[in-house]
Amino acid sequence: MATVELTFSALPAHVRTARLVATAIARRTGVAEAILDEVRLAVGEACSRAVEAHRLHCPGEPVRIELRDDAGRFEVTVTDAAPGEDVTPQVLEADGSLMPEMDNLGIAVIAGLADDVEVLPGPKGMRIRMSWPASPHGIAAL
Repeated sequence: MATVELTFSALPAHVRTARLVATAIARRTGVAEAILDEVRLAVGEACSRAVEAHRLHCPGEPVRIELRDDAGRFEVTVTDAAPGEDVTPQVLEADGSLMPEMDNLGIAVIAGLADDVEVLPGPKGMRIRMSWPASPHGIAAL
């Protein structure tokens, strides 16, 4: 398992960089070319959500991204440090639909793009974990 960590200032311009890095690593870990756009869009949506939360609540704190190649999966976790009011974990139903209390459009978009999504809000921020299938023999090791 290889991990890449990236932190960036809560500026919209850095979202593009995060998308490019995620797409490049996804390609190297063996994510199919046909779903690289889904990776790029989901990571962009999660990072945009985190940047907006930071700009409102904690503009001096960086947004954190962790990209992992683990057991045939490419996993991206976007973590913000913005305080949240609802600290109940939110996940997808078994059929892939969002649980009723998850009416956030951005989360719905991410859920439609990623193969697996977990949203974990907490009192000190939110963590969105997304993953996609990857070839166990990707193009090159991270």
